[in-house]
Amino acid sequence: MAEFSESLQQMPANIQAEQSLLGSILLDPNSINEVASVLHAEDFYLSSHQDIYRAIQSLFQENKPIDISLLTEKMKELGAIESKEEAERYLRPLVEHVPSSRNISDYCQIIRDKSLLRSLIRASEQISEKAHDEHEPAKEIVDYAETLVYDISRDRGSQNFRDLQEIINSVYAELHNMYESDEDVQGAQTGFSHLDQVLAGINETDFVVVGARPGVGKTSFVLNIATNYAKARKGAVAIFSLEMSAEQLVSRILSSEAMVDSVAMRTGKLTENDWNSLAQASEDLYGCRILIDDTAGQTVTSMKAKLRRIREPLGMVIIDYLQLMHGETRTESRVQEVSEISRGLKLMAKEMKIPVICCAQLSRAPESGSGSSSRPPMLSDLRDSGAIEQDADTVIFLYRPKADNKKEEQENNIVKVSVAKNRHGETRTIELGWAGRYTKFRTLSNTDLQNLVPPEP
Repeated sequence: MAEFSESLQQMPANIQAEQSLLGSILLDPNSINEVASVLHAEDFYLSSHQDIYRAIQSLFQENKPIDISLLTEKMKELGAIESKEEAERYLRPLVEHVPSSRNISDYCQIIRDKSLLRSLIRASEQISEKAHDEHEPAKEIVDYAETLVYDISRDRGSQNFRDLQEIINSVYAELHNMYESDEDVQGAQTGFSHLDQVLAGINETDFVVVGARPGVGKTSFVLNIATNYAKARKGAVAIFSLEMSAEQLVSRILSSEAMVDSVAMRTGKLTENDWNSLAQASEDLYGCRILIDDTAGQTVTSMKAKLRRIREPLGMVIIDYLQLMHGETRTESRVQEVSEISRGLKLMAKEMKIPVICCAQLSRAPESGSGSSSRPPMLSDLRDSGAIEQDADTVIFLYRPKADNKKEEQENNIVKVSVAKNRHGETRTIELGWAGRYTKFRTLSNTDLQNLVPPEP
């Protein structure tokens, strides 16, 4: 067991506060309730103090009395000391060190502050080491540095219990704001009225997964949502495109907004009317805050670092798509890696209070049937990991019923949008119009539904 004379190595520490806090607990065991939820053994500087506090925590968790005798036994059990005499020589002076436990909260704050300073010093050393090695791109080192500091800041926060009445008042205030609002749907809106009614808006901490097989239009779908949201001027939209370049995405956005054939956009064979339509669409989009990052193979950490640099109000994050992301640590199990990514995206939405909409690939199972017998997608069809459906607040599937012949397939301009999971409401399937040549989805009117959708058998 380390002695008090242990070298401090000029690191921030207050040994007297550590002694006083431990002595306060031994003097008044009930005082641990004031610090147990916020103070950790690693917050103490001296290893001997860490050992004592771990033993105190263990007795507290086992609902046993905290006194010198039981604490000595527990420390011996944990391997912190070799003899009872060794512990008692150090524990008894702790009780004599403080007259009362009245100031235990102040001691706790001092210890946590010193621990925070030491964490910052260690983080700066790690950052300095990475910068000196020069083995990684400078931009990645900056992301790493921001993440280290942000994680330290986040870990220092503590959330205590909130009184029911306080929460009721908060809920009533929110209900009043919604009641006074002219909008039928609260939260972030997709711009597709039928879908917004089912979702009742997307909450600010929601992780939304949009799943589809290749070629169904999931990228176009989330781009349409991004454009609709940005045009409503409710906040900026950040798009992480791991597959397509920023120029390709903007070309799709212009095609859908100007209603100019996407093939003509790719080949440059535009008519005079096309140029006029593009000019008008560009004018309409002027002022829309859509931020695009097309860096391939990103991680949740790098995305969070980039999002934190955005200084303007951010209303939505879109990722295309999940299976192209990398985990923080490489593993032989892709399922485990995707699970880590999925959990990280949900935590990112919750921590940053921004809805995250993420595209995801589906397995081939929905295509296993032939003709009209092919089935709609299910939650189990999400590729690589069952954790995606667990972490997501909302899962939306896009699919087109399989046509029996090429002509029918070309005429099929309806996409089914299945809300397969909705943590905040109902699950239902709606239908959207699909103009493939313009990569544009649209809400179907009642007349559209009568003309385009065959009657139920």
